[in-house]
Amino acid sequence: MLEGLRDLPAIPLERSAYHAEYRREYAAGGVFWKLERAQTFQEPGDPSWEAFAKGDWARAVELNEADRSEAEAMAAKDREVGMQTRRIRVVEHPVSPYLQWEMQFLRLLAESGQSLRVLTAERVAHLEGQRTLPEVVLLGDRVLFLVRYDAAGRARGAWRVDDPRAIADTAAELAEVFGWGEPLLEYFHREIAPLPPPAVPA
Repeated sequence: MLEGLRDLPAIPLERSAYHAEYRREYAAGGVFWKLERAQTFQEPGDPSWEAFAKGDWARAVELNEADRSEAEAMAAKDREVGMQTRRIRVVEHPVSPYLQWEMQFLRLLAESGQSLRVLTAERVAHLEGQRTLPEVVLLGDRVLFLVRYDAAGRARGAWRVDDPRAIADTAAELAEVFGWGEPLLEYFHREIAPLPPPAVPA
C-alpha cells in the first residue's frame, strides 16, 4: 500500500493550504501517523538548521536544546486535542549529516512524551519495489497527505488523499511498520550520541 500511494488520485496543495488543512484536521484528534524516509531535507528559517548548514555544530546543538519548550508544547497540544502521535523514521547507514541533526530534535519530542520509532532502510527494503517509500502524514481516519519537496529537499506542500479505504489500509500498514521499529531514544543513545560533529557538504 505505502509504495503505491503516489499513484492514487490526490489533490495538490501548496504549502500554505497544506498547513491550514493540517491544522484543521489535527484539531479533531485521533491518531497522527508520520513516516519520514528521505535522508536529507533543507529547512531554511530554522535557526538550528541554519547553524548546522553553516557548519557550526556546537551552535546548532545549542539552538536545538533551546527548542525543548517547543517540543514539550507539541506533546502538550497532543494531549489537549486527544491526538496520539506515532512517528516512524527510516534511517540509512552511515547516517546522513541532516539526519544526525534532525535526530537532535526528534530526541526532544521523544523525551517530551511523543512516540517515535526508528527502522533501518534494510528493514523496509521489501516494501520498496521500484521506489522508496513516500513521506506520509495521516490524521485519524480522515485524511492522508503525501508531503511534497522540491529537488533540493525544501518543503513545497502536499498531495491530499481522501479515499477512506486507502486511508484505513495505510493506517494498518503504518501500525505494522511501527511495530518493527526501535524506540527512538534507544537508537539515539546507541547510534547518534557517540557520533562526531557531521561534515556538512560545501
